[in-house]
Amino acid sequence: MHSAYLIVEIEVKDSQAYKAYTAATPAVVAKYGGEFIVRGGRVDTREGAAPAGRVVVIRFPSYEKARAFYDCEDYAALLALRLSITDSRAFIVEGAD
Repeated sequence: MHSAYLIVEIEVKDSQAYKAYTAATPAVVAKYGGEFIVRGGRVDTREGAAPAGRVVVIRFPSYEKARAFYDCEDYAALLALRLSITDSRAFIVEGAD
């Protein structure tokens, strides 16, 4: 079974509300076996357009677990919050392992 990665580019518009989002999200991620690999940090863009803000990468044990996390009821309210306080782009990618 291959790991999968949820990759999110996030430009934060409301930093106080984003702190609440980042405080609550790890518990839901953990329920689906997810692990944060990248949470912001420096970006060195070598090709194409640079991300507008932060980059977050979460590894899940499978593609199905990543999709289940993103679509779960526990994350729905957090997702709605994130979408209201950020400009973002998210995608799930299956790993090569």
